Amino acid sequence: MPTELEELVGFIASPSPQIRAVAIENLVPYSTTDPSIFKANKLTPVKNLKVLVQDRPNPSEFNANFFAMLLANLAKWDGLKNILNRKQKAPESLGSDDQVLNQLVDIFVKGADGSFNKNADYDYLAYLFADLAKHPEVRQYFVKRQEYDGVVPLAKLKVFTEHKSDIRRKGVASTIKNAAFDVPSHPSFFSKDEINIFPHILLPLTGSEEYDEEDKTGMLPEVRLLPPDKERESDPSIVQTHVETLMLFTTTREGRDLMRNIKVYPLVRETHLRVKELDVTIACERLVQVLMLDDEVEEERPRVEELDDDVEDEDEDEDEKVVEV
Repeated sequence: MPTELEELVGFIASPSPQIRAVAIENLVPYSTTDPSIFKANKLTPVKNLKVLVQDRPNPSEFNANFFAMLLANLAKWDGLKNILNRKQKAPESLGSDDQVLNQLVDIFVKGADGSFNKNADYDYLAYLFADLAKHPEVRQYFVKRQEYDGVVPLAKLKVFTEHKSDIRRKGVASTIKNAAFDVPSHPSFFSKDEINIFPHILLPLTGSEEYDEEDKTGMLPEVRLLPPDKERESDPSIVQTHVETLMLFTTTREGRDLMRNIKVYPLVRETHLRVKELDVTIACERLVQVLMLDDEVEEERPRVEELDDDVEDEDEDEDEKVVEV
C-alpha cells in the first residue's frame, strides 16, 4: 500500500493545474531530503516532471518559481551540468537563442522586474547558476561572450549583487565566486569592456563611512561617489563570499596590482571593522595580508597564500552551504 508521500508524488501527473501546483509546492523539500520517492515505478515521477517542464514554454506559467526551486535542488547532482548542451526553441517574448542555459539566464534577468512572467521572479535560478558554476565547463560558459546578443552571461548577473532579494544576491555572489576559480578568465573579469566585476563586488562591501583623500584617490567612481545613506550588505555570508572572490583575484600579479590601485584595502579595512562576524573577519584579514605584501620581495620565495586545488575544494564546500535551498 503506497504511503501518503508516494500518493502525493502521484499528483504530479494530475490534469488539474491547481492540484499539480499544490503537489509540486509540497514536494520541493523532498527533492533533496528524500529523492528516492521520485524513483518509484521506474522513475515515473521524474518522467512526469519532465513532461510538465517540456509541456509548453508558457511565459505566464503559474508554477514557474517552484520549477526554479526544483532546478536549483537538482543542481546538487553533478549530471545536471549537461544542461549546458541542451537546446530547445525559446519563447519569442524572451529574445534568447536556442541554448537552454542562455534562456535561463535571460529569464532570470527579466524575472527581476516581472517583464517575462508576472507570476514569478525566478530568484531561485541564482542558486542553480551558483552550483552549475562549480563545473569548469560551465564556468567557461559564464565568462564567454555569447553570439546571439554579444554579452557575457556573468555581465548580466553582476547587476543583482545589490538587489532587494536575499536569494538573488546570495546566489549571484556565489556564482561570481565560483566562476572566479577560472584564473585564465580573470582579465575578462577586470576589463571594463567585458565583465567589469569590481564595482559590483565592492559596492555591497561599502557603507556610508568617510575616507580621507589619500584613501579616496584611485577608488572607482562608483564606490567613491555614494550617497550618505549608503548601506553595506546586511547578510554576513554574502559579505564573506565577496571578500573570498576578491581573494581569488589575488592569484595573479595583475589582480593584486589592480586591487591596490583602486584602493580595495580601505574598503576591506572598514568591512573588517564594522561586520562583526568571525568568518568575515578571517576572510578580510587573509585578503589584507596579501594586498599589503610587497610583491617584489615576495617573488623571492614561494607564495604561501597560493590558491591551489585544496583551497578550491574547501571553498566549493563552503559554497554548498551558502546556496543550500
